[in-house]
Amino acid sequence: MSAVSRSAEGRPAVSRSGLSRRGFLAGAATAGAAGVIATATGVGPGYGAPARVRTTREDHRVVVIGSGFGGGVAALRLTQAGVPVVLLERGRRWATGPNATTFPSATNPDKRILWHRSTPQVFGRPLAVDPYVGLFESIATPTMTTMVAAGLGGGSLVYQGMTLKPIESVFTSHFPSGIDWHAMDTVYYPRVEKMLGVATAPDALIRTPNYRVVREFAAHVRKAGLPLQKIPMPIDWNYALAEIAGKMKPAYTNGDGAIGVNNGGKHSVDVTYIAAVEKTGRLDVRTLHEVTDIRRERNGKWTVHVDRTDESGRVLEQKILTAGALIMAAGSMGTTKMLVRARATGAIPDLPDTLGTGWGTNADRIYVWNNPAAQFGAAQGGPVVYGSPNWSDPANAFTIIQASIPPLPVDTHSTMMVAYGVSAARGHFVYDSARDEASVQWPHEGDSRIQNRYIHPTAVKIAGPGSTLLDTNGVVPSTWHPVGGANMGVACDLDGRVKGQRGLYVVDGALMPGNSAACNPSMTIAAIAERALDNIVARDIGSII
Repeated sequence: MSAVSRSAEGRPAVSRSGLSRRGFLAGAATAGAAGVIATATGVGPGYGAPARVRTTREDHRVVVIGSGFGGGVAALRLTQAGVPVVLLERGRRWATGPNATTFPSATNPDKRILWHRSTPQVFGRPLAVDPYVGLFESIATPTMTTMVAAGLGGGSLVYQGMTLKPIESVFTSHFPSGIDWHAMDTVYYPRVEKMLGVATAPDALIRTPNYRVVREFAAHVRKAGLPLQKIPMPIDWNYALAEIAGKMKPAYTNGDGAIGVNNGGKHSVDVTYIAAVEKTGRLDVRTLHEVTDIRRERNGKWTVHVDRTDESGRVLEQKILTAGALIMAAGSMGTTKMLVRARATGAIPDLPDTLGTGWGTNADRIYVWNNPAAQFGAAQGGPVVYGSPNWSDPANAFTIIQASIPPLPVDTHSTMMVAYGVSAARGHFVYDSARDEASVQWPHEGDSRIQNRYIHPTAVKIAGPGSTLLDTNGVVPSTWHPVGGANMGVACDLDGRVKGQRGLYVVDGALMPGNSAACNPSMTIAAIAERALDNIVARDIGSII
């Protein structure tokens, strides 16, 4: 926690300071919204397999594991090419619409917030809830807590929605040279923007009282002499304007959409890519299907073992699916953990030694910014409007944005700043035979270089004198944006084909090179997947698929 004050020379200085009761309240609410769920390794009170359940067997052409950006892109492009696809998602559907109550509130969490195998804690405090296929799973090790999503649409259900495209100099400094920037810039990023209906917040909305906090952040960034831009978001902003007009209950306009927007208007993967796939008639979506094992058979086919569960996590049926092609899209953590385990147990022989390396946190940082003199508001419009992209130095590029906190009874004079950037720090996965699980090992010093030399000093500069910054990563080292583990050009080729494994593909965040070029990863994951699927459809259908 850092208090920003003025030195004798008038420069910002950092000192140690305590938080007021209101500051702590804001910190707790922000941490809940930020997903700092668990602080220790463990398993929640979910159900395992009952003693006797039936087992069924099925044969398919293509199985896709995961329904986030990579899985959504893969399913759409393959079905459009005439290939039937079975899509497996361990979570449930989360349907929304005006005044819906589908998602839980960050200020009043219930069982819907937690995946049933997560450590049952929120902000380090016990949360006694019934087992449920909730939105967040916390994967904790002694040095890193990684937040991953569950549900049809993956992380797009719960992310703030920052849909940033990197600039050429930063992208080409951190991605393999074989990825053509011109094609990414003119074909694949625009394709994703169109699918997600990306737009920036209208000025008419920003001028409203609930968006005062947004204007305050912009003024601080300008005063600090830093770059400022509106952040593209996959949102129909007319929903926020309708809330201001009293036509819907607040969600966008009071920060209550921090862990899912009940009113709709957020163009998550389930209502864009997957909705488009379902119109083809070639997609079989299987929600509440949790993959427990993957393996390669002697005949070269792929076998996927699945538990079909109810919404409490109780196993109702076990399935064995066989396919000629297996596409991994369970996210950086899910995909890498499954593949590293399969290598260690011999379920998939001859997987690359480089698999499970090159994992990064995207240099995530989440701050609670408190300023007693500021009127940020008890109800803060969002989710995100402005950010400061500091990209002039590709080797040390980073972005800081302002995000609304969930609604509180009083103005705590606090809001949230979120940062991410490029970092050379990398973790690796290790298989633990006693637990039959792979986990990430993260270096103690982690992303300290970019965070201490670049991100934190800039956050202090934006906050200005009289402010306090509570670094939630100082409470629990964590990331919302895990990337890498099956890196392109290392464990996979540039189209996601796992080296030496015919018919096995990775098209999600695990394919990324340990960072996403100083941006939120979603846009680049989707664009890289679009590029990969163009090539897979052109080259592999009819021969491998």
